[in-house]
Amino acid sequence: MAGGQKLWGGRFSQPTDAFVEAFSASIAYDSRLWSQDIRGSQVHCRMLARQGIIAPEEAEAIVAGLEQVAGELSRGALPFRDDLEDIHMHVESRLRELIGPVAGKLHTARSRNDQVATDLRLYLREETDHIRAALNRLRGALLDLAEAHQTVVMPGFTHLQIGQPVTFAHHLLAYVAMLERDHGRCTDLRSRLNRLPLGSAALAGTPFPVDRRWVAEQLGFEGLCENSMDAVSDRDFAVELAAAAALIMMHLSRFAEELILWSSPVFAFVELPDAFCTGSSIMPQKKNPDVPELVRGKSGRVYGALFSLLTLMKGLPLAYNRDMQEDKEPIFDAVDTVRACLRAFIDLVPGIRVRRERLAATARQGYSTATDLADYLVGRGVPFREAHGIVGRIVALAVAEGVTLEELSLERLREVDGRIAADVAAVLTVEASVAARRAEGGTAFDTVAKALQAARQRLAEAPA
Repeated sequence: MAGGQKLWGGRFSQPTDAFVEAFSASIAYDSRLWSQDIRGSQVHCRMLARQGIIAPEEAEAIVAGLEQVAGELSRGALPFRDDLEDIHMHVESRLRELIGPVAGKLHTARSRNDQVATDLRLYLREETDHIRAALNRLRGALLDLAEAHQTVVMPGFTHLQIGQPVTFAHHLLAYVAMLERDHGRCTDLRSRLNRLPLGSAALAGTPFPVDRRWVAEQLGFEGLCENSMDAVSDRDFAVELAAAAALIMMHLSRFAEELILWSSPVFAFVELPDAFCTGSSIMPQKKNPDVPELVRGKSGRVYGALFSLLTLMKGLPLAYNRDMQEDKEPIFDAVDTVRACLRAFIDLVPGIRVRRERLAATARQGYSTATDLADYLVGRGVPFREAHGIVGRIVALAVAEGVTLEELSLERLREVDGRIAADVAAVLTVEASVAARRAEGGTAFDTVAKALQAARQRLAEAPA
């Protein structure tokens, strides 16, 4: 194709090299922006007519033609070609075929630089809303599971060693808290994302009397990108969303890891629904937790998207550079991956079967009430560091005799420290240990019940 046949080709006398044409085309991935591109173009066109920059009848023809292009794109009836480079050129080229030279007036007072920035912001705003809604649904699923198991006691771990008993609901509320922060980050970044670049043109603004604020209002933007050079070269919003996505994936990966451990026969804390597991081609007994494993693995690709975007932007001079075409694939993949992983857990969590007896029995292992015994001594005036040493010797005694702390006789306990009395039995059960953690944020049954209620309220009030 000769350079003059390109919509931008007036300055060129040679055709674009065929390899360069394929190498530089972005239509393979930015085609997903077609809806946002047409919506932005229609509003831009109406603004041009409102401001007297083009005639009303010209605007009507352009808007109607864009509607026809949208229909073709939605049906998959508009073939994509590398020589048309990107979604913007595809739309404009087809519009010209439909309505003639008047289509060229659509690009008055704008550039592909501010056009693509607008399209991407519109698209990522929608994706952010989808992610927030999915986070809310997963929060709800975890709260449902927690509320159904409020009185179930389980071992709490540090270093993957049994530490202190907690409730299963309290453990799940930790993940609810993570997802709340994720939701808050998405809500926060959405405000910075939701600024209109259109009207900045290539980099310096436009001499035409455009009404950017009217366009922003029509497209649902909260305000304007105030500096035209920043407007076309900024991709902070994409980096922020990728960072939020990476944190979401970190949280999902941690939960996935626990589900993988908990569902193994060694732990046997939970059973995952069959529909989210697979078997082995050689070992008939296997039930593999494939979905949590895939979620855990997919965290890496989202981290990679974040690093790709940071690396892409770190050395770019102002304003727009063609490097920025490479922003779309990583951020598209990041949002696709996060949404898929959230959906997987939204669907999986309700099918989790909790093995109450196994959790309770394991909570009694590992001398998990040792800290309660130390706290008991502190209540009798023993400095905590001294109490810690006393209980350490008692645990060593229990280990030597192969019994739990509860099973040690009062006489044996008093041999280590005579300040221990008969009332110590009341603090050595896992239920008593849990019930004692009444401080706000703790695992006591009543405290967790209030925390569940508060989390439900915050979920109900969270922006969708």
